[in-house]
Amino acid sequence: MAAWQPPEDVDHIAGLWQVDATVKANDGDYWISDDVAEFKMKRASKLTADATPEPVAKGAQLTVTGKLTRANWEHLKYYGFTGQDVKLQFKASGAAHYRTVKTVRSGESGRLSAKVTATSAGSWRWYFPGTTTTARVTSAGDAIALER
Repeated sequence: MAAWQPPEDVDHIAGLWQVDATVKANDGDYWISDDVAEFKMKRASKLTADATPEPVAKGAQLTVTGKLTRANWEHLKYYGFTGQDVKLQFKASGAAHYRTVKTVRSGESGRLSAKVTATSAGSWRWYFPGTTTTARVTSAGDAIALER
């Protein structure tokens, strides 16, 4: 028996879907309704983050890189997602929340890169808010210590 193969160009099915329903009762009666609900079918996405150098001197340049990828249902793999706005976020050590520092557009193969000034120890991460066809995702934070 041959392995299952997805139909060609299945990625186009991501987007808004409509749910229709038919209910059949035991007595043979039935009920049909169109547009009972809607849901968004989104392709999964992944995001990585790496801040260097580690540790870094206070006031020195820090480079935060990463990669945004999304599922390709036809090939059953993840590929770079280019041309997307991705937010670089920072959370100082001891702080409760991340804050957005800048927005970067993903480049070739979904690559991300931003240079920032190290002002305090903390964690850097990337956040992609998603699109109508691709799920939002947040990378794990990469903690950076200041040199002593």
